[in-house]
Amino acid sequence: MANAPATNDGQKYYIPHDSQWPIFGSVALFTMMLGAILYLNDVYPGWVFVPGAMLLAIMFFGWFRTVIDENQAGIYNMQVDRSFRMGMMWFIFSEVMFFAAFFGALFYARVLSVPWLGGEGVKVFTNFVLWPHFESTWPTNGPAHVGGVDGKFSTIPAIGIPMLNTAILLTSGVTITIAHHALRANQRGKLILFLALTFLLGFTFVGFQAHEYGEAYKELGLRLSTGIYGSTFFMLTGFHGLHVTIGAIMLLVIWLRCLKGHFTPKRHFAFEAVAWYWHFVDVVWLGLFIFVYWL
Repeated sequence: MANAPATNDGQKYYIPHDSQWPIFGSVALFTMMLGAILYLNDVYPGWVFVPGAMLLAIMFFGWFRTVIDENQAGIYNMQVDRSFRMGMMWFIFSEVMFFAAFFGALFYARVLSVPWLGGEGVKVFTNFVLWPHFESTWPTNGPAHVGGVDGKFSTIPAIGIPMLNTAILLTSGVTITIAHHALRANQRGKLILFLALTFLLGFTFVGFQAHEYGEAYKELGLRLSTGIYGSTFFMLTGFHGLHVTIGAIMLLVIWLRCLKGHFTPKRHFAFEAVAWYWHFVDVVWLGLFIFVYWL
């Protein structure tokens, strides 16, 4: 039996009724990952990845619609609101650890592994035995010429699209902050304007990154298979680009909800959650710009 709307913030906590979305999402993820695995191992064309991704999109749309409808019906009290906030905090923490692993791999390769192979430390076990002719330089596509065009590649300079994208994301951080203050002040027109600017800046960032990837692949010989530099570069920037895309889509959904009159100056957790996520994406990009492009 479905729970009645909570009226006492201190006594009642809404427990969702039976839902098909968890099992639906599990099937979608399994189908999508199966297709990806088959494609990467050349076992099958991997076309099952596409319906898996479509099922996942349907799951997100349906599940979030359910949550939004429950919220608009006044079912959620402040205890549920606090639970949502804690859940989002732990989710962002998991994302911090996710990117920390890739930044750690970059640090290990650049500061420890490559110098060791070049002769630093105990040379008999690193340079002399493992790779006597390896040169300790960064960026590297080694050991050996495992990638690039004829073993050679060029890096993407920080001055150019990366710096432009940095300015775009920093600006988007300002616009979403202005939108948040506008929401708290109940200035709906200002809220809608600056929130729209935020997701448009996000999609612009993704467009420039796609252009950068095409240039890196066709003209610079830089690919995922271009040794340790290529793999760390594309894993870090690629996953960050995916997060920007997801964040921009979430901002678009929040903007559409604002157009429909959702949220009040005191009850707008969904907006805050997306804003937290967007600021996290901004901070990660600053780390990427400094340690991947600049240094």
